[in-house]
Amino acid sequence: MTDITRLTVAETHRLLSDKKVSAVEVAQAYLNKIQGSDLNAYLSVNADATLEQARHADQLIAEGKAGTLTGIPIAHKDIFVTREWPSTAASKMLEGYMSPFDATVVEQLKSAGMVCLGKTNCDEFAMGSTNANSAYGKTLNPWNKDVVPGGSSGGSASCVAARLAPVATATDTGGSIRQPAAFCGVTGIKPTYGRPSRWGMIAFASSLDTAGVIAQTAEDCALVLSKMIGFDHRDSTSIELPSEDLTASLNNGVNGLRIGVPRAWLDKVNPELKKSIEEALNEYQKLGAKLVDIELPTADLGVPVYYIIAPAEASSNLSRFDGVRYGHRAEKYDDLLDMIKRSRDEGFGAEPKRRILIGTYVLSHGYYDAYYIKAQRVRRLIAEEFDRTFANLCDVIATPVSTDAAFGYEDNKDPLSLYLSDLYTVPGSLAGLPSMSIPCGMSSKGLPFGLQLIAPKCAESRILSVAHAFQKETDWHTKAPIGY
Repeated sequence: MTDITRLTVAETHRLLSDKKVSAVEVAQAYLNKIQGSDLNAYLSVNADATLEQARHADQLIAEGKAGTLTGIPIAHKDIFVTREWPSTAASKMLEGYMSPFDATVVEQLKSAGMVCLGKTNCDEFAMGSTNANSAYGKTLNPWNKDVVPGGSSGGSASCVAARLAPVATATDTGGSIRQPAAFCGVTGIKPTYGRPSRWGMIAFASSLDTAGVIAQTAEDCALVLSKMIGFDHRDSTSIELPSEDLTASLNNGVNGLRIGVPRAWLDKVNPELKKSIEEALNEYQKLGAKLVDIELPTADLGVPVYYIIAPAEASSNLSRFDGVRYGHRAEKYDDLLDMIKRSRDEGFGAEPKRRILIGTYVLSHGYYDAYYIKAQRVRRLIAEEFDRTFANLCDVIATPVSTDAAFGYEDNKDPLSLYLSDLYTVPGSLAGLPSMSIPCGMSSKGLPFGLQLIAPKCAESRILSVAHAFQKETDWHTKAPIGY
């Protein structure tokens, strides 16, 4: 029999619905594989809870009450709070924290019958592009253990690439789904800001944080994301749109579709990556799409704008971790103020501290108008530039995800260099647009390349159908690292 752990969500569903395998057998196969892994992709596993959920899924299948996702295993990024697994945001500040409730996204997928395998590693409080910022050790990239898996959702991308889960939830604030998906050779989608609920996500930058999915294929992403989107009254930023079956239009194709290409962006990337993206664009042309050259000059300001707004919101959100109500508390202190200072100093890692300091600075008296307000104005200009481009020139935009394939852990140790790796992902985040990464080639060093697709707000079905059309004609998304 085929190795269960190498199957997609859609393929696993067919086996389960035909009763050729049980949900318990599927879950146990993944648990065995996770136990033997050295990638550090998971921070916590609770086999008893996983198998209990699998038994419940088998009962639903036996009673004829199963849905498309019933019995399908999933891993959750450790930014979503869960009742049965610790929720740490990969930080010492929340070490061992057990939430009294599940995040909305976790709740929705559990209601759909999905079986949780555990919580995946990430950069601390989702701050980073390498997954090396985790307080519990870095996650390794299964394609090459000397290069980063990307961040902050490196654990989710690594575990899907290594077939330690068929699908994983992830979050994207400035590229934290798309960049790791590209670096690990898997498919990842960040939906429109506000479509999935943020309730129960440990906050980093509240006007940017977005829940999403990493899987092997666009079809799998559509299946899972369909159950994650919808209005949630508990989230004040939730868009009042009903749930949507994103699989309904998967086979719409791209004939007549206008794909905008910012050529200036392509000129800044590794020549091998540029060639892979151009070959992908040629494939779309063969399928009937029309390529349109576009310019996004304001979007080039995305990185400085993002690294003012995101740290400002982080400094506000992380102020709740004071050692008083929950989280790490220092053992020795002189008074209340000293306890708060020592607790934060001991609990936060270097990157959260760096961003808290930047954020507090740009929000301080005398700098608020000069930095924060100006950044918000430019953010609006970036969003309007995208809106005009979609209204007048194209239906979807295709760009690189990053300037190259995954880099080594020893490279780009300077924080500013790492911030610049978000060059092509932060503009879509600032505008709140649905964006995704799909595998589109391999470097001469055997590392995956990713193609980014960006669509207008709430056009997840369009972007997924564009990705699916490419994946029906190519096999980059089927490639797995040797040994996995």
